[in-house]
Amino acid sequence: MLGSKASRQKPCHHCKSRPASAPPGTSTIHYEKFWLYRHCSSVQQRDRQAQKAGQLFSGLLAMNVVFLGSAFISSVIFNHVAITLADVWILLAILKVFCLCWITYYLLGTSRQPHAVLYRDSHAGPIWIRGSVLLFGTFSILLNAFQIGYSSILIHCKSRVEIVFPSIEILFVCTQAFFLWHHSKDCIQVQHNITRCGLMLTIATNLLLWLLAVTNDTIHLEFESQLREVEQRFSGKAPPSHPCSCWADRGNETTSCTCPNTTICKVFQKGYILLYPFNTEYCLVCCSVLYVMWKNVGRRISHHHVSHVKPKFKLQGVVFGPLLGATAVIIGICVFMMYQIQATGTAPNFQVFVMYYSYYIVLLPLMSVGAVIGTIIHALEKRELDTVKNPTRSLDVVLLMGAALGQIGMSYFSIVAIVATDPRDLLNSLILSYSVLLIFQNITQNVFIIDGLHRQPIMSPSTEEEMKEEQNHEASDQRRVSMLELGEEIRKASLSYIHSYSHLSWKRRALKEISFFLVLCNIILWVMPTFGAHPVFENGLEKAFYGYSTWFAIVNFGLPLSVFYRMHSVGGLLEVYVTA
Repeated sequence: MLGSKASRQKPCHHCKSRPASAPPGTSTIHYEKFWLYRHCSSVQQRDRQAQKAGQLFSGLLAMNVVFLGSAFISSVIFNHVAITLADVWILLAILKVFCLCWITYYLLGTSRQPHAVLYRDSHAGPIWIRGSVLLFGTFSILLNAFQIGYSSILIHCKSRVEIVFPSIEILFVCTQAFFLWHHSKDCIQVQHNITRCGLMLTIATNLLLWLLAVTNDTIHLEFESQLREVEQRFSGKAPPSHPCSCWADRGNETTSCTCPNTTICKVFQKGYILLYPFNTEYCLVCCSVLYVMWKNVGRRISHHHVSHVKPKFKLQGVVFGPLLGATAVIIGICVFMMYQIQATGTAPNFQVFVMYYSYYIVLLPLMSVGAVIGTIIHALEKRELDTVKNPTRSLDVVLLMGAALGQIGMSYFSIVAIVATDPRDLLNSLILSYSVLLIFQNITQNVFIIDGLHRQPIMSPSTEEEMKEEQNHEASDQRRVSMLELGEEIRKASLSYIHSYSHLSWKRRALKEISFFLVLCNIILWVMPTFGAHPVFENGLEKAFYGYSTWFAIVNFGLPLSVFYRMHSVGGLLEVYVTA
């Protein structure tokens, strides 16, 4: 049995007593215990070893759960007769129930114990991360509601599991979102091993939900492709032959279970397809927040490491970045709408692919140049590097590097396919340029963000004045403000904006402009693939070169990671903007 008991510091029969030089207030510290390390030289040494052992055992628990779930999902793909999708749903429902039980126990029991949360990590769970949890969680709830409505209409040919599973999913999403919004910053100091195992179980469940969502996304893409090929056959055009995967074979069984010609059924069907990508994003974001909480279990933050200055997001000192970024977003929305109208028809237009790739070829070099300039400015700055241990920053770096591999991998596959066929063709040359520029842009942006995350925030005189003003406001917040005073406050705010912009050094101003421009560019590059713009599959080049099933596997591995990379880059760039 794991020794998950945590007690206050007491004289130990096997350990030396606390030295006289121990800092005051340690009587409230709950040191970890583990039965393997009860014969130790000191309480601190026992605590460190117990922490490592707890992380090891909880990690092993998550690894086994992920492997078990992956085996179930893989069995559905390769041998759908023995293991059905309903079996996977039942397994995930059991895992969700366990997670719900632990989260409820944490909210009502663990977090309410005396001295349970002595420290809170100010870097963990920033507002845009918790906001994205709520946003994607809301979309996931709507997604499951549409699935329940759609399955209820077709209850005569669908299993009741398809109604029960989304119901449990809604309860799981609501409870988890509430838990992460209120407790993402906790550094829990009691029941360490129970908390670690609960967090790792929840992480493993979210990873399996993401894996299932990715494989189910294959179903939607294959059904769209098969529908297009049927329409091409009726129009007299022979589609390219390809091997069909097991997911498509299973789709033939549901041909008799079609949506009736009613408005409500079409709404449920279209809403489900539209909201589906947000479910994958929700799972990945929750995994990242839960991992930071897992690293913070038992962590004691020194008062020297607590930043008394918390930079806030304020749209001051930037002019050109928002203008250029807004222009890129508006043009991108127009390109996306034209692409969706034409590329989803029976015969995708050649010109729409040229327009789509041309937009990227213009935008990606601008983003790369901005990231390179920002990196050079970081090198010229005299700001010290932040060397304090920060689990959130370490995870951000790993996620940026790991998620970029999805887009970089697909780009290299495209480069090989184009060079081996006909690189001189107009569309092929555009795709080749797009792939090369995309690799370079991902690398330069990662360097810029990672370097900016490791810089200490600047404490300017204007920031000190703002802190004093906030303190004065807190002292006089009961005072009623007249219309004249309100106008005076607006005039002061306008003058403050002009003053802050004119007094920023050129380095800080350039960093803010570049960061904000890259934020808006990454948002539009996230929106386009999230809502259905997938030219890497619909242009037909790579699919014809690698084969239908092989290219589908590559796209379904790389596309969700590339979408997550853009969203996670927005959070990192906002952090760089605030600290500049």
